[in-house]
Amino acid sequence: MNALTEPAEAKPSAIARPPLVRELLLVVGLFLVYKFGRQLVTGHTAEAYRNAGRVWHWERVLDLPGEGSVQSLLLHGDTFAHLANTYYATVHFPATVAFLVWLYLKRPAHYVWARRVLALLTGAALVLHLVFPLAPPRMLAAAGLVDTAKVYGPSVYGPPQTDTLSNQFAAMPSLHFGWALMVAIGLIVATRSRLRWLWLLHPLVTLVVIVGTANHYWMDAIVATALLGIALAVVRPQTSSGRTPVSLRPPHRTPTTAGRAQEKLTPAEPKKNVLAGAVR
Repeated sequence: MNALTEPAEAKPSAIARPPLVRELLLVVGLFLVYKFGRQLVTGHTAEAYRNAGRVWHWERVLDLPGEGSVQSLLLHGDTFAHLANTYYATVHFPATVAFLVWLYLKRPAHYVWARRVLALLTGAALVLHLVFPLAPPRMLAAAGLVDTAKVYGPSVYGPPQTDTLSNQFAAMPSLHFGWALMVAIGLIVATRSRLRWLWLLHPLVTLVVIVGTANHYWMDAIVATALLGIALAVVRPQTSSGRTPVSLRPPHRTPTTAGRAQEKLTPAEPKKNVLAGAVR
């Protein structure tokens, strides 16, 4: 992360680092609530398939590009599909954890803000999962898409009827995309490296992966983005001085001591001589 997370200045954060044990318990607790909460809608299979048909129809009405156009890019060879499945299975959660750990150690003020935003986003997603169960496009016959994880591997899901570790009918919103977008935004606003905008590649690649592997619809990412926008508007980052430490704009550079000294040494244009010349 060194090249992309170069700090703008060496001043310490204005907010003290939260107690580690409390944060670990809080993050683990939120994750467990989310995992157990997803199980509450496991039995709503028929409703999940009906909602899938509705979402597929809405996307066609909105003239969104077909998910199959993305999947076709991955099906040119086994390697692309396998890499996409691996990215889907291994990057999502570890990347978010690494993001929070780095902020906790290096940017405590940004950590508190990011943790609250992620918690609000995840809570809102859980509510939507409960009220709007949704089968992913790989389960929708009308979509005509390939379950790439099942065909090319690796797969993180078992048969829906016997899978007790995850709820496969919680496609909307896509927390894969929502978390990835928050990771990128958090790293962009917490750092000042010229390369920090490259973090947007993470949600971009995630979007291609979740759609191309037929695990999510376009609408799942759109709704996740909307929920994240609401969370960012509600959770305002604050320092101990009451100021907002987060900004997408580059920091204002004040003149250095050497620069001010140089300005004093540079003689100003003698205006009186110019006026005198005009009079003559």
